[in-house]
Amino acid sequence: MYFFIVNPCSSGGRGERIWKKLKKLLEKRTVSYEAYLTRQPGEARDYARALTENVQEKRIIVAVGGDGTFNEVLDGLYFYPEVSLGYIPAGSGNDFARSLRLPTNPKRALNKILLSPYYQFLDYGVLTYGDKAEHRRFAVSAGMGLDGEVCLCIKQGLVQKLMRRLRLGRFSYILFGLVRLIMAKPSRGYIILDRVKKIEFNHIYFISAHIHPFEGGGFCFAPGADAGDGKLSVCVVSHANKRKLLNTLIAALLRRKKNIRGIRRYECQEAAFYMEQPQAVHTDGEVCGTWRMIETECIRKKIRMIL
Repeated sequence: MYFFIVNPCSSGGRGERIWKKLKKLLEKRTVSYEAYLTRQPGEARDYARALTENVQEKRIIVAVGGDGTFNEVLDGLYFYPEVSLGYIPAGSGNDFARSLRLPTNPKRALNKILLSPYYQFLDYGVLTYGDKAEHRRFAVSAGMGLDGEVCLCIKQGLVQKLMRRLRLGRFSYILFGLVRLIMAKPSRGYIILDRVKKIEFNHIYFISAHIHPFEGGGFCFAPGADAGDGKLSVCVVSHANKRKLLNTLIAALLRRKKNIRGIRRYECQEAAFYMEQPQAVHTDGEVCGTWRMIETECIRKKIRMIL
């Protein structure tokens, strides 16, 4: 049985247009399915939780939307052996699909889910944040600083309306990234890897923990990230010269070099990040408030993913 959790508002309404096409294909093939369309943040999480709680029969949960939609589905999921995940990208960034080389064409993506016998168990991350030590899973990356500020900017109502009208798509990350970069101020801080190794920095613009290589609509900050090795790829973007930082971001977008000046990378199973000034925090592009300290951890091979 297939259960589709659809975000019709993803990428300025692209999710709804894609779902209409998928619905016709499903009905043409007489596929047995149920569909749940979200109307507000958090509903995809609630649907995933309800659909997988105490499940005893085989269920395939298919997320249709962007990285944020998949994040919510993952965050609400119960990991029973009978539960598998599929994904049809319909967002602006689609970094999860990019990393896994999933089809961006809706028909091809649906065919892979309906016909593919191949599964792969993937890692996911857990972010701990806030005064009450709240937890949230992430599929792609979590971070604090400039990348969180960009996500916060994009999620604002007027900005979303502008993106919808102009159909900026993934270029919205680049545009608002440049705006936030002009305004950004670096912070002193440190990271702690596996509760043992502490490394300090003086000019941090952002810190991110990756399960997959890409974030922000195609920026390859963690080229060595592997979604099956049980490790986080931690990236610290730190530069004393803001002008040179722009070159660092361009190099990450173009993916021409693995070693980029201004980006320090580390591997670990868990990590804590601290900044002297409060920073915007995100998981897979979804904003989780503004904090000075967060913790991240990699949970190995729990997601049964159709590939």
